[in-house]
Amino acid sequence: MTTNHDVSKLDDLIVTTIDSVRGYEHSAEHADAGRYAQFFADMAAERRQVVEALSARSRAEGGTPADYGSAAATIHRRWEDLRRVLGGGDKALLAEIERGEDYLKEEFDRVRKDDRMSPESLNVVEQCYQSVLRGHDRARALRDQFQAAD
Repeated sequence: MTTNHDVSKLDDLIVTTIDSVRGYEHSAEHADAGRYAQFFADMAAERRQVVEALSARSRAEGGTPADYGSAAATIHRRWEDLRRVLGGGDKALLAEIERGEDYLKEEFDRVRKDDRMSPESLNVVEQCYQSVLRGHDRARALRDQFQAAD
């Protein structure tokens, strides 16, 4: 269990979670008629809290947490814009949000199963994971609700 290992894994989660924040903010701005804008804004706020918790743990381990998302996520948001412009609307936004939630959950699952992580860092990851699970489940339920209304 090395500090560098913990910092590296925490920083990976931070970047991925920042991507989630930006994805939700982007979706809030582009939701048709603002129908899901509040949900997206609430999720962005919750994800910012996750970033803060992970960043605090990284700093406690001597790290300098990232304050940027990934280039891949930026490209993904542009793809989302294109799908929306081509007529995907809220359905496309919800599908992409759920896909992003699946990815975020997988990333947290990988770190949670990493036996090289310190118990202290795993505790923080586990607490943050509960937020990720709630968001994942809420996004899936919203997507299912939207599909049922079609």
